[in-house]
Order: sequence, then structure tokens, then C-alpha cells
Amino acid sequence: MPTPSEAAASPGATAAPGRTSTSRPDRPSRPADHARPAGPGRPTGHPRRFRPGLVWVALSSIAMAAILLTSYTGATLDELAQDDTGLASTFADRPPAIQLAFYLHIAFAGIALLVGPLQFVSRWRRRAPRLHRVLGRVYLVGVGVGALTGLVISTASSVAFLGFFGFGTLAVLWAWTGWKAYRAIRAGRVAEHQAWMIRCFALTYAAVTLRLWVGVLVAVQTPFAGPDADPGVLFETAYAPVAFLCWLPNVVIAEWLIARRNLPGLRMTPPVAVRAAA
Repeated sequence: MPTPSEAAASPGATAAPGRTSTSRPDRPSRPADHARPAGPGRPTGHPRRFRPGLVWVALSSIAMAAILLTSYTGATLDELAQDDTGLASTFADRPPAIQLAFYLHIAFAGIALLVGPLQFVSRWRRRAPRLHRVLGRVYLVGVGVGALTGLVISTASSVAFLGFFGFGTLAVLWAWTGWKAYRAIRAGRVAEHQAWMIRCFALTYAAVTLRLWVGVLVAVQTPFAGPDADPGVLFETAYAPVAFLCWLPNVVIAEWLIARRNLPGLRMTPPVAVRAAA
């Protein structure tokens, strides 16, 4: 049996405590099949655990994407407005350019909702990196077009200036976080890319939280509105603050997740370059 110093000097003879090394001098050692480097905030050897939050986000995103991509097909906005479908009544009387932007926003935001959750599945990122990159590009195209058209249709919001500033700010931040995520990965800054992708998808997920907040705020009003309350009035009252509520809490949760994973935080100023000593 080799002494500890001999074992340390041998490049392939390191063994786990309590286990005899099986490496051979004529065969180079290799890492175990399931070993992987620990990412930020994840200790080495930590067992994989079920993440119900990610499952909920994925399922709700897919469901919302399906609703968005199917609700406005098969009929004109005028016909859908008569059935009081979604936001059809808001855009049925708008100019064709606004209506086109609305349809493009629905389509590309739906694509971003479908693809976005897949980018956070670490097993797929490791086993299919090329697919991860392709889906990442698809996601960022969805974000780019969705954000641009979202900014256009915010000018036609049914809650006027509150909608313009709330949804308009959401559109600008959505595009900005997607661009920052793209720039980070192009520069090889993986941890920074992950942080910006979390922020970006938190804004993408506003499509889901918007509907949740509307339901909550309508339910809160109902007991005080009386039996003869107009559902349309209840909806409009709930929809006004949702222009900000649908995304501001999401950003706070995203920053908490980023800090919890020890990913790079927000910096208002670029880091100062450290010059090497001559």
C-alpha cells in the first residue's frame, strides 16, 4: 500500500475516503460520469431536488402561451370584441398599424413564453448545448419583437397614461434585459448571462402575473361592489394598477433569486478595469 505522500504524488491514484483506488498506471483517470462542476450557489455533490416553483412557472407559461396564440385566431377583432374576448375590444377600433403590432406582440410574446422556461433546465443545457443556443436565439427574437410591438400598443392602452407608462416601461426593460443577456453570453460571461436571463424572463412572465393580478383585484372588489355591480367597471378598476403590478414584483423576486444563486448583481456603473502592474 502506498504511503500518503506517494499517493499524493501519483496523478491517477487519488481515491475517496474509505475506498480503494482502482486507477491503473496505464489508463488515465477520468471524472465520474455524474460529476459536474458546482455552479454559483450550488455546493459540489448537492443532490438534485424537485423544484415545484420552476414546474409551476413552466406549466403556467405554456398555458398562457396557448391562450394567447389561440384566442385571437379564427375571427376578426370586431367579431372577438362582440364576444368580449380578451383585449379585442381595446384594439378593434384602432388603426391597422396598431392592430398589426397587437397581433405580432401576441405571437412573439407567446413564443417567448413557450421557449423561456426550457432555458432554465440545467440538464438540457449540459446534454444539448446546441439546442440550448438555438432556443435561446428564438427566445431573444420573441423578446425583441414582443418588446418593440409592446411599446407600440402601449400607446393605445385602455387605461391611458397609466397603461402607457406601465406597459411602456415593461417593454423597454424587457428589450434591455434581453440585450444584456445576449451581450453577456457573446462575451463569455456565463454567470452574468444567467442573471440577465432570469431578469428577462421575469418580465416575460408578466403575461401570466397580469392575469393573476386582475383576478385577485376583481375578487377583492366584488364583496364591496354589491349585487348590481358592472363586471366591466370592476375589470377596468382592476386593470389600471396592473400596468405596474404585473412586472414590478417579478423584478424583485428575480433579484432575490439572483442573489440566492450568487450570480452577479445589478451594477449601475461599469466595473473599473484593474491594470496589470508593469
